[in-house]
Amino acid sequence: MSSRPASPDRPESLEAILLVGGQGTRLRPLTISTPKPLLPTAGVPFLAHQLAKASAAGVTRVVLATSYRAEMFADRLGDGSAFGVEIVYVQEDTPLGTGGAIRNAARALRGDAGRPVLVLNGDILSGHDLAAQLDLHNKAEAAVTLHLVEVPDPARFGCVPTDTDGRVTAFLEKTPDPVTNRVNAGCYVFRREVIEQIPPGAVTSVERETFPALIGAGAVVMGYPDNAYWLDVGTPEAFVQGSCDLVLGRLRSPALALTRGVPGEVLLLGGAQVDPGARVGGGTVVGAGSVVGAGAQVEGSVLFDGVRVGAGARVSSSVLGRRVRIGGSAVLDGAVIGDGARVASGNELRAGMRVWPGVDLGPTSVRFSTDV
Repeated sequence: MSSRPASPDRPESLEAILLVGGQGTRLRPLTISTPKPLLPTAGVPFLAHQLAKASAAGVTRVVLATSYRAEMFADRLGDGSAFGVEIVYVQEDTPLGTGGAIRNAARALRGDAGRPVLVLNGDILSGHDLAAQLDLHNKAEAAVTLHLVEVPDPARFGCVPTDTDGRVTAFLEKTPDPVTNRVNAGCYVFRREVIEQIPPGAVTSVERETFPALIGAGAVVMGYPDNAYWLDVGTPEAFVQGSCDLVLGRLRSPALALTRGVPGEVLLLGGAQVDPGARVGGGTVVGAGSVVGAGAQVEGSVLFDGVRVGAGARVSSSVLGRRVRIGGSAVLDGAVIGDGARVASGNELRAGMRVWPGVDLGPTSVRFSTDV
């Protein structure tokens, strides 16, 4: 817990809970050694973008609800002073669901029962207006206010219909017959006393239990529609897209305000080297100490620290973990390579291929082409 003083009684003070307990299974093997919210995204830990955004909206104190590899969060983020907030850490010993995690983290809150509490999911990139969502919540004197976005396939998300005043009339979690294309975007403003109504220590889902119960009881649950940039980075494809979008400037993040070269086609971190004869672009990040060899082509990808891409290799829409070695003339398209793995020349990895950490893939071991 940080020793940095907080001032929860000041009118402008605002607390937030950040849910970061998931194991990130869809992003394996990247998350075997590192929790998803700490994966480098446009050169900084993913959470840096959320913490900086929360700080810009007036948040002064953040409770991190941790579980998987909990100790790594404090090691990477410290007391939060680098992000303009105070961070405290609450560990969840057994999975409690979204509602249980929020309730468990609430024991570290300091505000009174009537204060708003911002709740963020640790795998969402969003450009929506947090201050406007908070303003709507306060003016409506709502129990909860949900950020809503419009998506082409609402059946994959929590469908959230509202009336003409913006009040939520139902919460339909992943229904096959959605009645609206507005869905739950994973950012909530709770009144503190509403969080206290969630049973402590019990596995609870806000989506399936808390929100429907509040609506059924006649509580004021508001929807805040905002169709700014929004992305769930839970899959490798989305993770790459989110990082590239940040580098290209499609989403502006306060966490990158001092990063040279952003926005741009490529972000080179400390000590990264790109041969003059190589082509790198599409929002690619080349991690600290990484090297891209002569004639190599790297497009729309994320290279962690210490990566080596050999001469003539082609890498697109892929993630290369720490200290990965890619041999000359190898081809990667939509691949995920775990820390310390080696992919020798002559290999062609496509369509979501994943190589686990430390694996040594010998020359011409895998091909996707129909030619010989």
